[in-house]
Amino acid sequence: MSKPARPKSYLGPTFRLLRERQGWSLQQGAKQLSLSASYLSQIEHNQRPVTAKVLIMASKVFAVPASEFKTDDVSRFIADLREASMDLAHEAPVPSLDELKLAASTTPQLVQQFLALHRHYKNLDERFKRLTDHSSQDTRATDSQTPYQEVRDFFHYRENYIETLDLLAESLATALRLGDPATTDSAAVLADYLRQQFAIRLETQPAAPESEHLQVQATSLMRSFDPAQQVLWLARDLSPPTRAFQLAVQVVELQFQEALKDVLVATTSLSPTAHSIARIALANYAAGALLMPYGEFLLAAQSLRHDIEQLQRRFGTSFEQTCHRLSTLQRPGLPGIPFYFVRVDLAGNITKRHSQTRFQFARFGGACPLWNVHESFSHPGRIMVQLAEMPDSVRYLCISRAIVKRSGNYRITNRQYAVGFGCETRYAKELVYSEGIDLQGQATPIGVNCTLCERSNCAQRAFPRLDRALQIMPRERRVVPYNQT
Repeated sequence: MSKPARPKSYLGPTFRLLRERQGWSLQQGAKQLSLSASYLSQIEHNQRPVTAKVLIMASKVFAVPASEFKTDDVSRFIADLREASMDLAHEAPVPSLDELKLAASTTPQLVQQFLALHRHYKNLDERFKRLTDHSSQDTRATDSQTPYQEVRDFFHYRENYIETLDLLAESLATALRLGDPATTDSAAVLADYLRQQFAIRLETQPAAPESEHLQVQATSLMRSFDPAQQVLWLARDLSPPTRAFQLAVQVVELQFQEALKDVLVATTSLSPTAHSIARIALANYAAGALLMPYGEFLLAAQSLRHDIEQLQRRFGTSFEQTCHRLSTLQRPGLPGIPFYFVRVDLAGNITKRHSQTRFQFARFGGACPLWNVHESFSHPGRIMVQLAEMPDSVRYLCISRAIVKRSGNYRITNRQYAVGFGCETRYAKELVYSEGIDLQGQATPIGVNCTLCERSNCAQRAFPRLDRALQIMPRERRVVPYNQT
């Protein structure tokens, strides 16, 4: 079966920026790239896509890795611009899709500044509302979310792939034989490596003391490292996949210190708090890459048709870890299927999200109630499959599963959340979950969320669209007591 064609790469702003950094004119840049000036001009104005041959040449000429040439920024910018402009419209006309495409493709730095201003506006607006309602005089809770949004964007605009860390993790995994089918206990291998390489002793965290206030006193601490004593403490009740992952994080923290620092040094846009959060996120990323080394994991995913449960057994990982790793397989020249990945709690809050697809998540507000990630809470442990269609007519194969992480103590509430991942239907045949699904049949119409969704006749609509005027109809009653034009 032939693989679906990958989208064409339009990288005009990136080429122009790299050329200007060198101080080259258009003619000089074309000469360095062995291209005609007219051809390079067409590339820089997104009138022609970049071929693999030109991309390889540009990587050498500009002395940057191929991952520097981000192919999906335009579609990401368009979605973010659309949400921001609708939010700011206040019943005024919203820029057309063609206008948004033009801005995203020709002025990406200006777009980033606009989106940053919008985020600051949202924070200030929330602070004002909190003060007006007298619900709280402390605005720090609102501001504290901003660093996490910064870190999400940090990974989002890097396609959730950090090449330096991924390659280092794969090299170490090969040396330790992690990812090898013969290695059945990754945790034991990593614990032994910590002991031999860093003289670190592994201990089990004592259980929390029994108390009538145990619910309040109970700790969620899973890992604690004491560098003075060279002791790594792990919680007693960790599942085998979580135990292996926490050991992998500790290995990464010690083995890849300089690499983690280098990645962050190259990032100047993060606030101090976001910088600290990003370092933790990068260590977690590298830990996942260590347990599921790129080449071995990609090959296994393809041969098993992306069957998550079989991949779990093969690599000794959890459902969430496995799905998350699938969303990071974007190595230049050896990409996996473009997936979206999301984690949602019982209240509908999206606590993790990433999309290699055109599937977009709202930056503000909840998600579409018709999306199967919500329904999965009614069937914990069961894998749910849905054929869904977004308002832009792009169809997706959506897979979700609700997960219950038991606390091991009757007095402590279990953790519950849902994990979702999926891809466009043009890749669906490469997934075992497409079996028995008519990909051309009836699809569930879903949207980003109610305030952005164009579907006026949706029975689940909770809020009106931000970019449409309200028409109140006192003599009529529909699903909602208004109409929008």
